[in-house]
Amino acid sequence: MINYLRHMAVFVKVVDEGAFRAAARELGVAPSRVSETVSDLEQYLGVTLFYRTTRKLFLTNEGQRFYAHVVNITKSAELGVNELNSRTQDLIGELKVSLPAFLASSALSSAIAEFAHQYPKVSLHINYTDTKVDILKEGLDMCIRAGWLQDSSMMSRKLGESRRFLVAGKAYVDARPLAKHPSDLADWDWVHFSMRNTTTEFVSKKGDVASVTEKTRIKLNSAGALLHFVEQNLGLTILPEHLVTQGIKSGELVHVLPQWEIKPLGIYALWPDASRRENLTLQLVRFLAERDLS
Repeated sequence: MINYLRHMAVFVKVVDEGAFRAAARELGVAPSRVSETVSDLEQYLGVTLFYRTTRKLFLTNEGQRFYAHVVNITKSAELGVNELNSRTQDLIGELKVSLPAFLASSALSSAIAEFAHQYPKVSLHINYTDTKVDILKEGLDMCIRAGWLQDSSMMSRKLGESRRFLVAGKAYVDARPLAKHPSDLADWDWVHFSMRNTTTEFVSKKGDVASVTEKTRIKLNSAGALLHFVEQNLGLTILPEHLVTQGIKSGELVHVLPQWEIKPLGIYALWPDASRRENLTLQLVRFLAERDLS
């Protein structure tokens, strides 16, 4: 069996990447070499590990069971390498991470870039999307979530908070009476983020609480698109502070009801309890948690 340990590592890579070509690119070999290696492993085991189509690979039942065992071999090997290298802070391996798209130009992304500089032997595959992803289904090692977590079977750690501002385009605000209370927004148009509730709670500096339900005809699934549409003077929206700071400074955007605050977003790291790359994942989580992400 020892002669097939490399074959098993290649098999795990194919499963993780979802294709022979993608696995070959990560391994730095020809796709035909990867295919031959998997075929040799199947011949050795006497089973079919993949259903192969012209468009996609699917694990057979035998492949699923085999992967559940051999992935632990590669995980243990990676943990061993990183443990030996821990004294020199030299981490090795790869991480697949998902972040909300609105954090693409945030302090959090800058911290991940800092991590990449500090650990050049760690490969990072980062997916930015404002759509909620399934960590296990997508084969992710970790994802960053914005909001306030409910009960989760995942491991988690809070990394920080992101302030949110109610904003609108200057021309839109100038065409309406000055709003001093959330109730004054009853007839204002909203550009709605589809991942968020339509009712928002505001808290004044005196501690008064008021809620507003959006009147909206435009719904978007991208924070970047929200910003663009609001800049076109189509209504109000709520966005993270780092996305609107420049627009407010330039006067293109107006911070509406600045004397009232909206609950900030909690920023959390989530990862599976039995992460395939537990050591690397925890190293990245700790690295991020130790930094000022405000």
